[in-house]
Amino acid sequence: MDLELRHLRAVCAIADAGSLTKAAARLGVSQPALSAQLRRVERVLGGELFDRGRGGAWPTTLGVRTLERVRPLLAEFDAFLGGAGRDAGSGPRSLRMGSAHMECVGTMIALVRGSLSDVDFRLQVEPSALTLTQGLEHDRLDLAVIGSVDDHEPPVPPGVIRRVLVPRVPVLLAISGRHRLAARDEIDLAELAGEDWICPPGPDDGSLSSLRDACRRAGFEPRVSYQVPSGGGRQLIESGQAVELVEPTSIGLGGLIVKRLKGDPMGMRISLAWRAGRLSPDEADVVYRAIAEAYTIHARGNPVFAAWWAAHPEVHPYAGT
Repeated sequence: MDLELRHLRAVCAIADAGSLTKAAARLGVSQPALSAQLRRVERVLGGELFDRGRGGAWPTTLGVRTLERVRPLLAEFDAFLGGAGRDAGSGPRSLRMGSAHMECVGTMIALVRGSLSDVDFRLQVEPSALTLTQGLEHDRLDLAVIGSVDDHEPPVPPGVIRRVLVPRVPVLLAISGRHRLAARDEIDLAELAGEDWICPPGPDDGSLSSLRDACRRAGFEPRVSYQVPSGGGRQLIESGQAVELVEPTSIGLGGLIVKRLKGDPMGMRISLAWRAGRLSPDEADVVYRAIAEAYTIHARGNPVFAAWWAAHPEVHPYAGT
């Protein structure tokens, strides 16, 4: 049997979904048909690509090596198809970009636009990692900067490429400048028992579960009293009626201040994801570096976060890329 692109995409889909059942649903085929296809691919390559069990499917050593070679091949092929369409005279491109709600969004889009001046970027700010990922999966977005809390990162959909910008940074806390703990450099989460919390952005992503889990480890159940749009709770916080988790480049303003949580009980990961073929590998690298520069500018400029950032060069966007 000769391998075809659909076989390579199937292997990637299984790895991304973590199970044959989920991969089959995403590909629109039956699970037995996908299993049979995988067995044929494995016969061609001379070994098993996945360890399969009740909990899902995990790449074997051969599977990891195969995926490392297959993903760039598919990305190059999809980029070729996209580039061929543009060369045919389709005119200037307009790319739909999504982003988590972060302090650096304005700087980020300015640098991205400056880096690819021949592309018209349209920006949608959306706090939910799940919504951004689904936007990519269903062709409502072309690329997105996604923030996910702890281990709740949505799986990569078929046809989407993801590259980590920042593997883990601590989640910070926003409180009133008149709060009883406002003079502290760091606040122990246990000291916030009895506070009224604003629900974290993107609760369907697992951010609310992460807050509850962290608070339970600290010995209390959080009282989540408010549901407000991302960034819309400032007046509640300033007036002392609520506290809220915020991403680490957030800065205090007016009567709102930002504090570190002792021991960094919650963290977040930031990734760049794009639909294969919408960005060439070179363009993806240019966009990645522009976003990395924007994030770094704001991380270094935040007096609460800057010291942590300087002390952890291993999480900086260029590390390991």
